[in-house]
Amino acid sequence: MHRTVVLNVVGLTGRLIGEHTPRLRAWLREGAMARIRPAFPAVTCTAQSNYLTGQPPSVHGIVGNGWYDRTLAEVHFWKQSNHLVGAPKLWERLRERQPGLTCAKLFWWFNMYSSADWSITPRPMYPADGRKIFDIYTWPYDIRPAIKRDLGEFPFATFWGPAAGVDSPAGPPDAASRWIARAARWIEERHRPTLSLVYLPHLDYGFQRHGPDASEAAADLGRIDAIVGELIDFFRERGVRVVVLSEYGLVPVRRPVHLNRRFRREGWLALKEELGRELLDCGACRAFAVADHQVAHVYVREEELLPAVREVLSGEPGVARVLGPTDKAALGLDHPRAGDLIAIAEPDAWFTYYYWEDDARAPDFAPTVDIHRKPGYDPVELFTRPDWPAWRLKAHVAWRLLQKKLGFRMLMDVIPLDATLVRGSHGALPEDPADWPVLLTKQAGLLEDDEMESTAVCGCLERHVLGG
Repeated sequence: MHRTVVLNVVGLTGRLIGEHTPRLRAWLREGAMARIRPAFPAVTCTAQSNYLTGQPPSVHGIVGNGWYDRTLAEVHFWKQSNHLVGAPKLWERLRERQPGLTCAKLFWWFNMYSSADWSITPRPMYPADGRKIFDIYTWPYDIRPAIKRDLGEFPFATFWGPAAGVDSPAGPPDAASRWIARAARWIEERHRPTLSLVYLPHLDYGFQRHGPDASEAAADLGRIDAIVGELIDFFRERGVRVVVLSEYGLVPVRRPVHLNRRFRREGWLALKEELGRELLDCGACRAFAVADHQVAHVYVREEELLPAVREVLSGEPGVARVLGPTDKAALGLDHPRAGDLIAIAEPDAWFTYYYWEDDARAPDFAPTVDIHRKPGYDPVELFTRPDWPAWRLKAHVAWRLLQKKLGFRMLMDVIPLDATLVRGSHGALPEDPADWPVLLTKQAGLLEDDEMESTAVCGCLERHVLGG
């Protein structure tokens, strides 16, 4: 076996490897690169599941970062249990041939209760009094106190939210990726896994805020290039093969599309009032959309309503295509978790989960970072209210933190409700292959072609561990 580390540099594409990424450019000159035809949808949970199982969503069941559970009548996003992935994983496949193989899974998704030997994943604590305390989950349990003693607390606030990817009291722009990189070295020095999977999310933040073509991208590329370069040096000195890959490429966007607001006007949504706020009652809706970047799963309660919903979707500005049962099967997305219809956005558009028409009636979680309660993905969580001057924002945050410290319930309600702020997205197939994700390796002979399907990544990684 050849010990191998896989560095997942989220958002990296061939177009971005150049003057701002000298280490990656040098790496590419010495090795080879293959473009990966993105998973569909091209989002984190689906892409990683394709890579680690070699199967499409129709088999492993991960149809997006979240979906509607028809039995519970609830939308669930960013769940952590590895049992949700219904196919054998890369390390399990490798163990069939090499029983002694070990695996470390660091911040890749579906990282709880897997068969990996060592794992670390972000996981807050939720005491019964309503508090939310930033923390990590590890397996085995004893990693958690030991790694926090050596590396300090994981800078959770920089992993997602307004402090991610920017200078803030929570840490420097690349704090989360740097901590994960240090954790990868920590695990390697103590356990020497055969296979290490390392997630480095830094590019994702700025690219969604500003777009991958914005001037701010140069600094972000330089930061992640330095982190990757340090890891490459560290692992090569220890005789570990290095593979660099990404999950998707982001594209510039300028148009948010509010499918649920359109369904509301059609009378298909069910909204209930709670404490003066409107809540989406998914189980009572005739049709509603679970938005996930540039893809939306649309769930329709009555079969006879499907033609009308499809007609409305097809005519909605910003919608490029609507998939029905035949189309879903052709794209490997025919799974019970998937929507009855699937909407794909135009290249410069993306889908919001918004369903209210009056911001004063928006649910109380809307202006907060709440990735689990929102019935759809919300990249606006990367922003703070642009209409507030800096002094007001700082004073408001300080007041909320004081309330929390004193034991009062509070909402960190600093997130705007303006979806036009978002400038980068992903999920659909980019028109230009230069915006596809990539796989880079020094073992050029282990690449079968310069372009591969997302489900072929699993076999490629197997060859790196078992091949010549």
